[in-house]
Amino acid sequence: MDRIILHSDLNNFYATAEMTRDASLRGLPIAVAGDTEARHGIVLAKSYEAKRFGVQTGDTLWQAKLKCPDIRFVPPDFELYCRLASKVRAIYHRYTDMVESFGMDECWLDVTGSQKLFARDSTSESEAGLMIANEIRERVKSETGLTVSVGVSFNKIFAKLGSDMKKPNAVTLISRENFKDVVWRLPVRELLFVGGKTERKLTMYGIDTIGKLATADEKLLTLLLGKRGRDLQMTARGLDSSPVLRREELPRVKSVSNGTTTYKDLSTDDEIKAVLYFLCESVSSRLREQHLLCRTVQLGIREFDLYTFERQGQLSAPSRTAEDLFAKAYSLLKLHRRGDRPIRSLTVRATSLSDDIGSQLTMFPETEPLGKREELESCVDGLRRRYGSGILKRGIIMWDPALSGGDFGIDREETWAVADSRLT
Repeated sequence: MDRIILHSDLNNFYATAEMTRDASLRGLPIAVAGDTEARHGIVLAKSYEAKRFGVQTGDTLWQAKLKCPDIRFVPPDFELYCRLASKVRAIYHRYTDMVESFGMDECWLDVTGSQKLFARDSTSESEAGLMIANEIRERVKSETGLTVSVGVSFNKIFAKLGSDMKKPNAVTLISRENFKDVVWRLPVRELLFVGGKTERKLTMYGIDTIGKLATADEKLLTLLLGKRGRDLQMTARGLDSSPVLRREELPRVKSVSNGTTTYKDLSTDDEIKAVLYFLCESVSSRLREQHLLCRTVQLGIREFDLYTFERQGQLSAPSRTAEDLFAKAYSLLKLHRRGDRPIRSLTVRATSLSDDIGSQLTMFPETEPLGKREELESCVDGLRRRYGSGILKRGIIMWDPALSGGDFGIDREETWAVADSRLT
């Protein structure tokens, strides 16, 4: 019996999300874009109408305006996107508990065990997959106003490929019977995990389609790409057997981080402290959500001339409080900053992570009241989750809100962490 794997891709998610909030934007060329004055002035997402004019993600605002004079720019609202993405994932969980996120707007679903419950009248796995996919597509549209393209297949890679083939609001089936006709004619770059560098290597030897990759000489692929060449060939042949992973089954988190480029270069101590504390509070809340402690703090610094370097230091004991993260990050900055050179951006990263279960208690609670600080910060997390990330801010941050006016990210479901096996 074949598995029934779906891959759902929310169509034009960020631009469409803005249209669900403001119906007057529907049908207009819009772009979700950063703030030029805050030095984030690029297109982050665009509507289909803007895309028809040639507007691309990564365009500067003046480039987008040149291509489409009537384009409307809207600022990103991550709380809105997280809220909508969570609603959509809740719909997926009505059909299966085997849901694996692939970014905020994409998910894999293994609905093999759901066939008899949601597709009783189906005569095959393919038919069951189509029935469930279409029902999910209709529910997402009616309950959120978003549209989703769904790929249906017997493995994850082909399901992902299917969701990219027809947009918007469509379902594509790639079965064992038709995958050679549907998949093998596509350019090799369409296969997941084939990046630009790999594509160039393959095309130099005439391997420019997925079909040619599937039938290529295995020794040549090994010579070109090592073990990865054989893995890609197996994928092209439809032999991917990777499971859909529940969130608790995902690879172990290796780091949690947050960084920002500020609207102006940071020159004074007060400015640097405000941004650093904001970043440390964000990382701290995310560590608590992941039930993790960290032993090492890394600080990334990019100066006004784009010279970038990173330094790290160990905490005296595993922690995740914003106060401890800030103290270490600030000490690293004071130790390694090059004179008074203005700073363009900062990043705080927590590494050397461990589970918070069974962490060792301090022998001197009166001098290290970690439990009380942890309880206080957890309470603040709850208030921000309920009333918004700006409901409570430290005084050190409030003196210039523009420097630290971002989102603490505590109500995002996405994993802000990096796992070794996820690096590509």
